[in-house]
Amino acid sequence: MSNLSHPAISSELPTDVLEQAAIEQRRRMHETVTVLRGQVREKLDVRHQAAEHVWPVSGATALLSLLLGYGTAGMIKDLFR
Repeated sequence: MSNLSHPAISSELPTDVLEQAAIEQRRRMHETVTVLRGQVREKLDVRHQAAEHVWPVSGATALLSLLLGYGTAGMIKDLFR
């Protein structure tokens, strides 16, 4: 993020200007943190992710079930030989 829109902080600026700049910066940081928290919460929400990616999850589940089914059938077949 560029600080070109803000004057350089120096001791030459009045205290009230510095305080106002600090208040504005705190407000922007708070907004950024709030947005990031929401994004992280959304990304870590399993239900939201499952709903968003239902077809890949369904395909992976079907493939895993197929592999487990063949593996189990093979073990049972070997037991009764």
